[in-house]
Amino acid sequence: MDRTTVLQEIRKMRFEETWNEWKKGRLTQEEAGRILGMSERTFRRYVRRVEEEGMKGIFDKRLTQVSARRAPVDEALALVEQYRLQHDGWNVKHFHSWYRREGGTRSYTWVKKTLQQNGAVKKAPGQGKHRKRRERAPLEGMMIHQDASRHAWVPGQLWDLVVTMDDATNEHVSMFFVTEEGTASSFRGMREVIETKGLPSALYTDRGSHYWVTPEAGGKVDKKNLTQFGRAMKHLGIEMIPAYSPEARGRSERAFRTHQERLPRELALLGITTMEEATRYLNTVYRPAFNAEFVHPASEDGSAFVPWTGESLDEILCEHYERTVGNDNCLHFEGRILQIPPDRSRFHYVRKTVRIHRYPNGSLALFYGPRKLVTFSVEELQAMNHRKPSRSTQSSSGIRPVEVLV
Repeated sequence: MDRTTVLQEIRKMRFEETWNEWKKGRLTQEEAGRILGMSERTFRRYVRRVEEEGMKGIFDKRLTQVSARRAPVDEALALVEQYRLQHDGWNVKHFHSWYRREGGTRSYTWVKKTLQQNGAVKKAPGQGKHRKRRERAPLEGMMIHQDASRHAWVPGQLWDLVVTMDDATNEHVSMFFVTEEGTASSFRGMREVIETKGLPSALYTDRGSHYWVTPEAGGKVDKKNLTQFGRAMKHLGIEMIPAYSPEARGRSERAFRTHQERLPRELALLGITTMEEATRYLNTVYRPAFNAEFVHPASEDGSAFVPWTGESLDEILCEHYERTVGNDNCLHFEGRILQIPPDRSRFHYVRKTVRIHRYPNGSLALFYGPRKLVTFSVEELQAMNHRKPSRSTQSSSGIRPVEVLV
């Protein structure tokens, strides 16, 4: 018996009991109406209906009529068939987002009930005990999160999805796939944030080795001994905040659960299997749609992002190393010997400390103070094949530097 029938029967029993008491003269019409929660006039109208139609006359006929706005049966069946053929396994919220993108007009509640009533999806279990979440930052740009999730985003391949998001608004500013997260992917995510929004006040991360140096496993991070990424953030004036438990990163963890639920299904539906195509889809379709659905205004107006107008980000968001130049005007770096070319400003750099910049794409540059001496492309570094050049100022390997500033 459905809820409408039960309510109608309860209504009938209460009226019948009160009506009998009135007929016996134990209640006036005013008293009977007060017991039933209606006026004396309404009670008299119900009495006339009972005399004409019997006890069925008191039933609310509106509850048994089909709404004029009710969706046609064909539309409901077509929705269920579409879900089962193309979106089987998707959660209802994800499917409804896709349905609205494709031109659907029905509400989320209607879609959910239609799928549940036809057995296409199961009802979710009841909610657990109440837990109070950490308050969000009041202004966008006050704190951003950066994290990565390793998952089989396409069948048979494990990639890392690197996400950089705003704590105040939940906006995903940067999203891309990499084979494995690390210093280069962290630089890339921050670069996209700075170029799109500006410098944030703080960055919240896990304690991965590319973010922090942790002397003891599971212990406190060393905020004085910085990683390459930490050095770059300090240079930019961005405060780094470490997370000490998965619950501390709950906001990004919940976002990744949504991505793991949705992204593989969307990529499979569109037949996307390569990282390049998947990243392109992320930034042209998925991320804009996700932000449109999940981004909400910050609690306060304004922005804590600061536009970047300083030096080139290329020379900050990269790895820095120092080496001492040998007597042959060369320096050693990771098994390769890098030759410093002739320079009109000085004859040689023997015993001078030179700074090496390794960029996210793998290329290198040598600096003496603020001056860039030479740049080596990835192809040139691969061609060196770890061979030692002669002691002359010219590289006997035949490798010519890409760029020389004099």
